[in-house]
Amino acid sequence: MTSGRSALSAGAPGDHAVPADAARGDPGAPGARGDPGASGARGDPGAPGARSDSGAPGARSDSMPPGARGDSMPPGARGDSMPPGARGDSMPPGARTETLRGISGSPGVAIGAAVVIGGHRTDHPRRRVSSSEIGAELERFETAVERAQDELRDMAKRLGDHRAEASILEAYLLMLGDEALADAVRRQVLEERRCAEWAVATACEAIAGRFAALDDPYLRERSHDVMFVGERLLRAFTLPPQEPPSSRDTGPLSTRSLIELQNSIAMPATFGAALPRFSGPTILIAHDLSPADTAAMVDEPVVGFVTEVGTRTSHTSIMARALEIPAVVGVSDVLQRVITGDVVVIDGLRGTVIVRPGPVELAEARARAERYGALAKELSESRHRAAESKDGVKVSLRANVELPAEAILARDQGADGIGLYRTEFLYIDRTSPPSEDQQFEIFRAVVEALRPKPVTLRTFDIGGDKFVSTFQVPPEMNPMLGLRAVRLALSRPDVFLEHLRAMVRASAFGDVRIMIPMVAGLGELRQVRELLRRAQEQVRARGQPCADEIPLGVMIEVPAAAIMVDHFAREAAFLSLGTNDLIQYALAVDRTSRSLAYLASPFDPSILRLITKVIRAGQEYGRPVSLCGAMASDPLAALLLLGLGLRDFSMEAAAIPEIKETLRRVTVAEAEAVAAEALACTTAEEVECCVAAAFAPGLYDLLTGERDAR
Repeated sequence: MTSGRSALSAGAPGDHAVPADAARGDPGAPGARGDPGASGARGDPGAPGARSDSGAPGARSDSMPPGARGDSMPPGARGDSMPPGARGDSMPPGARTETLRGISGSPGVAIGAAVVIGGHRTDHPRRRVSSSEIGAELERFETAVERAQDELRDMAKRLGDHRAEASILEAYLLMLGDEALADAVRRQVLEERRCAEWAVATACEAIAGRFAALDDPYLRERSHDVMFVGERLLRAFTLPPQEPPSSRDTGPLSTRSLIELQNSIAMPATFGAALPRFSGPTILIAHDLSPADTAAMVDEPVVGFVTEVGTRTSHTSIMARALEIPAVVGVSDVLQRVITGDVVVIDGLRGTVIVRPGPVELAEARARAERYGALAKELSESRHRAAESKDGVKVSLRANVELPAEAILARDQGADGIGLYRTEFLYIDRTSPPSEDQQFEIFRAVVEALRPKPVTLRTFDIGGDKFVSTFQVPPEMNPMLGLRAVRLALSRPDVFLEHLRAMVRASAFGDVRIMIPMVAGLGELRQVRELLRRAQEQVRARGQPCADEIPLGVMIEVPAAAIMVDHFAREAAFLSLGTNDLIQYALAVDRTSRSLAYLASPFDPSILRLITKVIRAGQEYGRPVSLCGAMASDPLAALLLLGLGLRDFSMEAAAIPEIKETLRRVTVAEAEAVAAEALACTTAEEVECCVAAAFAPGLYDLLTGERDAR
């Protein structure tokens, strides 16, 4: 589930409004990024309220349209800090300003001289080996794995206090050591008689291809991670055997990594010579960058980057948000439109790239950066304040996360805990399920990072568009309505029990709750409760510690569950509204379909009535009710939900500071009055107009990103 906002939040139908990160920049332009010493639009991973490219149903998922929120341009938009050699305002005849559009990978705005990095992959030999060479090739592969792991460990250490970023590199370490990859490489060497490098490249391409074919945007992005792992392995084959990666270079981490990044780079000699030690604010332009390469920017005056591929859910974007480096991804033709030395303005709020800006664009950029900087700084400083309405009614804002690194980011954004921790990534593209110990270590890390705040672990939601080789799921005409989530889990009690035992063991280290996805009937809840009881008994029988009681709740994302919610409220410890799927199933609209996105509105009156029914059932039976869908992170939708009686929200961590500020500006009585009016509306458009008319004027700065414009 990802965050999004209503069309009216941005002032235009379908626009995706995106507030940005808190900025750490030049005192003259808060949030501005461009001086070598400034760290730029720093913010908390993903800026308060930053929006996902796969946002709320009905929201644009490709790029930020003109007029969408984010008129706050460049952190670093300081003309007096143009890097040496930059064209600045004196462009050669014929050079014209261009605006390219992509996806906001990391909020913030930056100005700098472009350094274009070629998009070529690491070359590798393609030769057949004899039977007598097989053993040597397998040994070379194992050595390359060790070298690549040593290099990533070295990078993680050099990141120092950047624990979230190091956690992403640790995920790469796990991928390098994954048996599924090793088995695939061994088969290529043994059966196809390919040399080790060729085997690695082929195996990684096959695994990445399976990810790329998935419909789920987050899982599809994992294809890039697999290819990055392959790239690091191929580079490791070329390292001198006598020189371990961790001791080759005692200089800055970023220098070494950037040198490796460019095996083939087309640029003027002056820039090529200076690349390892950039002399001024620089914006990297590349086909793609791995999280390791993004982490390499820590010690360099790299103020932002633009890539041809990627989305907000890619690990590279997550890393950029953690490091507070503005980024625009998914700009399909940027390598053809920018040359090294071009002055570039990147707007990580709207997902735009201005190439060769003129004096007017630069002046506007600086002015917008200053206006936005004041707002971003205020949101950043207040993110750890309690979440409450204007009249002091307490509200809980938790985070939706998938990786341990994101849990750390959520904590840093001021989250009241984890309202949804997705666990299915553990099972993706594996020939066998992850062990109980492997799962336990990950769950424990997340729980300890948030302690004493609660962590809600959702049992794996696999199936539908999340096919994994762990489970031999037969092809289905409509997999979204087939063997998935709790249905699949109950069909494999052996695998599910191992999953539950890992969660039970993690409960000894903090406040753990367990949530079941895709529940349609009470029978499923009762079966899972019995399996959870068995898992607890088995853990205790081993003498392993665990909590005495672990709350077991259900996700209300199937219309049948919403209709029967009074019965679920009697038996479940808590209820969580999964509005992304609830909208899909209630309105019969595929949420991945762009052509039908306009129909999948969270403001549809039928959806509001289902939400109201669930909230009231929770109130009647004394059960906590949360909402972990995209609408929780939309300021206007959040106020509507507040008026409907919701007091527990879970959202993309980056949205938490903004939603806290949103709630502080409205009383519960005001929200309730608007909610009552909205429930009387008959169309989604009427509801949106009703809510916007009531609240948009008071949220003008949050919806436009300009602090002084209220």
